Amino acid sequence: MLVEEISASLPDWSREYKAFFAWNPPRSLLASIRSYQSLAISHNPFKIILIKVAVLRHLFWSVITGADIPINAQIAGGLLIPHPNGIVMHADVKIGPNCLIFQQVTLGSKDDSKPPIVGGHVDIGAGAKLLGEIDIGNHAKIGANAVVLINVPEGKSAVGVPAKIV
Repeated sequence: MLVEEISASLPDWSREYKAFFAWNPPRSLLASIRSYQSLAISHNPFKIILIKVAVLRHLFWSVITGADIPINAQIAGGLLIPHPNGIVMHADVKIGPNCLIFQQVTLGSKDDSKPPIVGGHVDIGAGAKLLGEIDIGNHAKIGANAVVLINVPEGKSAVGVPAKIV
């Protein structure tokens, strides 16, 4: 059986695709973030009005999904958030391509430290907390309800409270 490996460096934009009028709140939230970020660097003469519309779309979808994902978050392409309820991200968090984040995940800092840097194709289980200046390697897996305070090497899994590498 041939298993297709998901890339940790090249984003798979089809993972974020949404039909124009489809009711898909997680993908609509991501689309509003992408639209704001592309408008912020554009030279469109209607840029100011379009940015305000993008911000309103982001606010609407943030309320609908119950997710606190900053509009200027550094999120590479291919992010999947099947159940975005309760996801909280620090504004400076960096997320690599093709990641999977389940509900109630927190990506934040502790004290005055920097937030986590998440590599490519990282799967983060429901309720996980990634706190502080840590690096999560490519193809890593974070278990549900894990509290990760340490670096997770590439291809490894972290589970438990506090998380340990397995």
